[in-house]
Order: sequence, then structure tokens, then C-alpha cells
Amino acid sequence: MTDFSTVSRRRLLKAGAAAAAVGVAAPWIMRSAMASSGVLNFMGWAGYDDLPKVFAAFEKKTGIKVNFTGFGNQDEMLAAAKAGGASNGSFDIVEPTADRVSNWVENDYLQPWDDKKANLDGVEPAFLQGGAAAQAVIGGKRYGLTSVWGSESLTFNTKEAPLAFGTASLMDLFDDKYAGKLTLRGHSGLVAAGRALEAAGRLPHKFNDSFVDEAKMTANYDEILKCVLAKRKNVAQFWSNENEAQGAFRTNGCVIGMCWDTSASALMKEGFPIGYIAPKEGTVCWLQNFSIFKGAKNVDQAHAWVSWINSPEGGAAYGNAFGAFSTSKGAGAGMDANQRKLLETAFPGDALSKIWWWPVQPSWFITKRTEYAKRFMSA
Repeated sequence: MTDFSTVSRRRLLKAGAAAAAVGVAAPWIMRSAMASSGVLNFMGWAGYDDLPKVFAAFEKKTGIKVNFTGFGNQDEMLAAAKAGGASNGSFDIVEPTADRVSNWVENDYLQPWDDKKANLDGVEPAFLQGGAAAQAVIGGKRYGLTSVWGSESLTFNTKEAPLAFGTASLMDLFDDKYAGKLTLRGHSGLVAAGRALEAAGRLPHKFNDSFVDEAKMTANYDEILKCVLAKRKNVAQFWSNENEAQGAFRTNGCVIGMCWDTSASALMKEGFPIGYIAPKEGTVCWLQNFSIFKGAKNVDQAHAWVSWINSPEGGAAYGNAFGAFSTSKGAGAGMDANQRKLLETAFPGDALSKIWWWPVQPSWFITKRTEYAKRFMSA
């Protein structure tokens, strides 16, 4: 079985150039969605200013108006779903990452997609196979449909904290020469430290065992917490959403961090001296998915949306809006030039072969990792 890590940058950038020249909407969209029009109520990620342009293009294509409500992170989305958003029809779709889809299913918030109406033929095959894709298929039913993929990696000021591929390490984040100038997300900062400690042979168990065995998770995270608490003074700001991550470099004096590629890309576009590179331990990567709520009222419109996103036009538009990489065939032909450059510079050499996908995070893990993150952040 082919996993995504085997896909080359060349293929991602050039795949589907021919596909981009053909029709951009699946026949199902034209037959069903155009006839139904209506609305789509979308719970998604806040902080991306170009999303309205994407929704306008979709409405022009299908007649379907998107009502979008943005949230800073998935925990906020889960809280809104728990408060009734999953069952009362106020939202139709949500966009969890692949590692969290099982958590939404455990809470009985989702219903499966109809593959026949989702234009799966428009998705790069690598995203429908392997470990990352398998996280979205539970009990033989597909609860997640891919949209974009991206990473969380070393983000740095090229003048004040220069890093180079091959030598750059996750442990550079905790170097005392950057004391008071580091930014992290609480729980992913622990992951960065954990993977660095594992590479150095300093964890009692394999780091990935933390996601499947609670006792091993506790043993590993006790060691990780001990390490990061010793470096707590180095952290100038913790971030939890896009705006906070960018703000750490824009106004709060940070020169190094573990941030999303979308944050680095936005800063680069504005001319900030920012670099983004894969560490020698391998880049943390995430795969975003669309899921349909159990109480969705606009089911046909939801399928029309994912079908359009799985077209070259829709995939390119959505990827560019996020500053991320689309999972749709042919979308590379419409990729923003800055995104092409980011992909090439962030993943040189054998970097793609070392990708570390977020494993499935069961509910017990989310609870415990949150406890550890709070201890780290409040220290």
C-alpha cells in the first residue's frame, strides 16, 4: 500500500496539468447541485482572509451560498458541536484533521459521506491510501474527505535565527540562545520535544506508543514535561490559532517557533525575513478533511461542495486561500507561486520521505495531552 510520504515534490507540483484543462466540476454537481442551489452552513478554520473569494467562486459555479463560521482550533469546534451544532442543523459540515476524525465519530457527531457523490476520482490517489487516509474510514464508512494538507515545522527569522536543512533539529527550538524569543503551541510543543528526545534515545518508550497505550503515554510525557519545564523561560508566547502564530513574529519579538506552514507563508508574502524548514527528525504533517454532521440539513449541498473541492479549480482555490497544498488532481497547475516555492524550499532532499503524520488521537489521549500542555503553559 502506497503512503503519501512516497509522493515526490515534482509529482505534487505538476500532477494533473492535463486534468486542469478538462471540466472543473463533476457531473453530479451540474445535475444535482445546480438544480438544488440553496445554502451550506460551514464550521471551519478562522484567520484566512481569502476564503470568501473561494465561497463566491463556488456559488457562481453551483448557485449554493456558503454561510461560514470560523473557529480558531478544533477544540473550539468540538465545543460548538457538543453545544448542539452537530445535531440541530445549524451546521452541515466541519473540517477536522485526519488524526481527529475518530474523536468526532466517537462523540456521534458525524454521518458518513456518499462516495458516489463526492468525486473521489478527482483526488490524488496517494490521499485515498495509506495511514493518513485510513484515519478517515471507520467501520468501513468514510467520515472524512480530504481537502488540503500541510505541516507544522521550524519557523525562523533568517537573520536572527538562521537554520539549514540537514542540521536543523527540533531541539533547536529549546536552545537557550533563543531564550524569550520562542513561540509554540502547547500540545505540539510537547510533540516537538518528544520526537527530539526520542531521536536522542531519551524516552522510555517509542514516541508513537504514546497514542495507543495510556501507561506508555504517561511515562513518555512525564519525561517530556520535565525537559520543557526546564526551558519554560525560553517561551515568549504560546499560540493556538493562525493570528496568534503570525503575531508572535510580527509584533512580539519571536525569532524561532514551531508553526504551521500557512503562518510562515503569510509572513513571507508580506516580506518578513522568515524561513521554514523540515527538521532532521522529520516534519509534523496534518491532513485536513471535510466531515458532514449527523444533523446536517443540506446534504446535497455538502456533497456538491466536496465534489467541487476535488476538482482542479476548486482544489487550487482552496489550497491558495489557506496557503496550503491541495489534495486534488490538477490543483498544482493553479498553485500560487509562493506555495510552489515554499514546497520546494521547506522539503529539500529526502525531507518528504521523513514526514511524520499525526497519529489518531483517541479521546483519552486528548484529555491527557491537554493536562500536560496546561502544566507546561501555566508553569
